[in-house]
This record gives sequence, C-alpha cells and structure tokens, in this order.
Amino acid sequence: MLKDKIAVVTGASRGIGREIAKTLAAKGAVVIVNYNGSAAKAEEVVKEITEAGGRAEGVQCNVSDFQAAGELMDYVVRQYGRLDILVNNAGITRDNLLMKMSEEDFDAVINTNLKGAFNCIKNISRQMLKQKGGRIINISSVSGVMGNAGQANYSASKAGVIGLTKAVARELATRGVTCNAVAPGFIETEMTEVLSDSVKEAVTGQIPMKKFGQTSDVANLAAFLASDEAGYITGQVICVDGGMAC
Repeated sequence: MLKDKIAVVTGASRGIGREIAKTLAAKGAVVIVNYNGSAAKAEEVVKEITEAGGRAEGVQCNVSDFQAAGELMDYVVRQYGRLDILVNNAGITRDNLLMKMSEEDFDAVINTNLKGAFNCIKNISRQMLKQKGGRIINISSVSGVMGNAGQANYSASKAGVIGLTKAVARELATRGVTCNAVAPGFIETEMTEVLSDSVKEAVTGQIPMKKFGQTSDVANLAAFLASDEAGYITGQVICVDGGMAC
C-alpha cells in the first residue's frame, strides 16, 4: 500500500505518533521517527519496526525551531532522494484556565503545535512540488474543532492547524500534493492515563460511543490519507472522536 514511500512522522516516540509510525512502516513505508526529548523511546519505536521487518530511522529535531526543521527535511531528501509523506504530529500541552495561563505557556504550545507544523510544511513544500506529489497529514484535535475549557492555548493551536491545512491544500493541490487534518478526540495514551477516574467518567459521558479511542483508530486513518487511494481528498478535517464533535 505504501511500499518504498518515504515518510516523516514528527513526535513519533510515543502515543499517537508512535502508532502512526509503526502503521506506515507495516504498510511498506520507510519511516523517519522524529523525536525531540527521548532518544531511548524513539529507538524503541525503530527497534519495533525493524524487528517486524520494516525500515525506520530515528532523527532528533525540535520542530518549533524553523532552521532545525529545515535541516531535518534537507537530511531526509539527501539521504532518501525524496519525501512522500509528512505527518505533523508533534505536540505539547500546558493546560490551565485562561486567567491563570502564562504567556510562556501559551507561546510554547503555539510554537510546537502550530508553528512546528508550518516549519515542516514550509521546508518540504518545494520538494513535494518538484516531485509533483506528496501527502501532508496534520494531527489537529477535537479541542481545535469544539474548544475546551482549560486549553485556550492548545485549542487555539489545533484550530490554527485546521486553518493551515485548508490554506496549504488550496496552494499545493494542482501539483498532486494533498493536505488533510485528523482531529482525534480522547484517545488512550500516556497523556490520558494520568486523568483521574472521575475526569475519565465525565469525559466518557460526553462521547456518544461511551469510550475512549485507540491510537490505532487514528493511525489507520493517517495511513489511508497517506495512500494513493486518498489522492482526491484534500483540505479536509476528519474527526476520530467517537462522535464527540458530530
């Protein structure tokens, strides 16, 4: 399905990014497992992929740094000759009520979640246009669709990702490059494991399907959007949220 495609997944050392990297590799892609903090966790992902017969490489990069993002994209193109799939998944949270939120926490989330996606897209768009093809998949959030109390920074960043997706889709469409957004709801990851039972129960009550999703639910959609079968789909926002934002 994705045989010999070259893919970069940002923030791929854990959670949704980890599952996306593994799924793309299982479908034949060569996956660059990007990480910022934990080399050990990234190497675990690479090991899992290679032991399953796939191909992967871990590369450190703080995508919120424009120059560093450019160096990552340049490295991939030099090493592999092209880049077919870019999954902008890297993201952080700094949750707090608006009245208590610091400027630093707002800026940090915007810089990683939104500007990080821009940095990567900007630095690979010329190559994808030259190739006359490419798949850009931006991981947004149901918080960017609906908003969420205590997440003014996160919701703003993920809503921004949606606007960025739609603009990029319009600009690159004529050269065979698609750009779509995936908006996960509450997915079982390390980030949701720390929620208290009472919070989990309250959240589950807001989900029509009455359960959290799995990382594989998001990864399978990302793999489809990365494939040739999704070649006529661009500028879309697809929620993977059990009906939460329907």
